[in-house]
Amino acid sequence: MTSRVPLEFTTGPDPVATIILIHGLGASGETFRPVAQALDLSAVGAVRFVLPNAPLRSVSVCGGERMPAWYDLLDQNFVVREDEAGLKEAAAYFTQLIDREIERGMVPERIVIGGFSQGGAMSLMTGLRYSRPLAGIADLSGYLPLAPATGRERTVASRATPIFMGHGTRDGIVPLALADTARRHLAGWGYDITWRTYPMDHTIIEAEIRDLNIWLSDVLKPTTL
Repeated sequence: MTSRVPLEFTTGPDPVATIILIHGLGASGETFRPVAQALDLSAVGAVRFVLPNAPLRSVSVCGGERMPAWYDLLDQNFVVREDEAGLKEAAAYFTQLIDREIERGMVPERIVIGGFSQGGAMSLMTGLRYSRPLAGIADLSGYLPLAPATGRERTVASRATPIFMGHGTRDGIVPLALADTARRHLAGWGYDITWRTYPMDHTIIEAEIRDLNIWLSDVLKPTTL
């Protein structure tokens, strides 16, 4: 995938964990900087944040307008018709980002992949197919793309990866029902899910950031040998 260079920053020297945060449609990696900076993970240690930037592409549901997007949206009901090729291309890119963190010395069990809307969908698609367990997958206002294929393609290793799912009860872009369907699929496959809903639209609010912070602190808590 042709994509702009990810934004990166660390909360201190010698990071002990990596969090990859993936933005939604029409946004950029910079969108997630305030969320990342609002997290207090001092109990975990220094964290490297990786905030990727989507390439420009035509988006069908937006009349073909070109905008930052990880894949095309072919229908207002996102799971009726899906851009399988675009989804797979994006998942390959995020897999490369995880692999790069491992090459930099981070073990996969200290890597979280998460995102908002399209970013949440891509976090699930990528993390469930990754060959080794990750520290966690965070899906904020997203859904599960290519669900039937995911049932076949998810790895045994990913069963050990905990999942955070947060969604707005008033979300008119990605309806709560889509997220709940994803949750039921994941629960049926045996994943450990933390599920939270909020009285909000298609956005992120402070209460969700607080819950995400608690979950991240837990899945990234220091371990003793």
